[in-house]
Amino acid sequence: MELGMRLKQARLEAGLSQRQLCGDVITRNMLSQIENGSARPSMDTLRYLAAQLERPVSYFLDEEQSVPHNQTVLIRARQAEGERVLELLETYQAPDPVFDPERYLLEALTCLELAEEAIKEGKMGYGLRLLDRARQAGEKTPYYTQELQRRKLLLRFAAGADARSAAMGLPALEPELLLRAKAALDSGDPEGAAAFLDSAKLREGQWYFLRGQVWEEQGSYPEAIGCYLQAETWSAQQSYACLERCYKALGDYKNAYEYACKQR
Repeated sequence: MELGMRLKQARLEAGLSQRQLCGDVITRNMLSQIENGSARPSMDTLRYLAAQLERPVSYFLDEEQSVPHNQTVLIRARQAEGERVLELLETYQAPDPVFDPERYLLEALTCLELAEEAIKEGKMGYGLRLLDRARQAGEKTPYYTQELQRRKLLLRFAAGADARSAAMGLPALEPELLLRAKAALDSGDPEGAAAFLDSAKLREGQWYFLRGQVWEEQGSYPEAIGCYLQAETWSAQQSYACLERCYKALGDYKNAYEYACKQR
């Protein structure tokens, strides 16, 4: 297909008249000549027309191979917003192993954004339908992350879903809770760190080490020692240094000396 024919087809698909496409940049007569093949546009003119039609310049230049339809749909959808994204995706031709992962991720993200807006406006039924659509799209792309799943479930809860069923589907929060606890400790807030740690269900080596640090900061050395002993399998050397400090603070120099020796 020649450049002029491809330009005309793109204009018609976009629902634009010649006058609308021309704007104040080129004349309608010039556009008519380009579409009829009796004139070729300059690169500046072609860039303008391509931008107006939400197509890459290569779509009009490559007369041997046109840009794949699905790629064109995704390019236009990336530049659109809200409901317009979903409208454009309706023209996508599936299955397509090359573009399917991005297509369904784009649908899932758009549905999540629209669902959030709908729920804020009190449109709960519409919001829930969008969340279901986001779930279905997310199942078809490997790029649908745990964070997106978490966001979907929190929105569903905001829309009135059962708290237990929503909570059961949430990704594990332990890594985030430990990170927040460490940040609280580093900023001198052991009480805040304790709140984060006590919210965690899974309690293993690093949890015990951080909880020991909280107890130590608060001067509760026996409790800190108990936690550091549990943390030895996670990081022996760090735990030994903390145990030495705690035993010294309690005046138990025998055990303090024992853990000092273990650090050598």
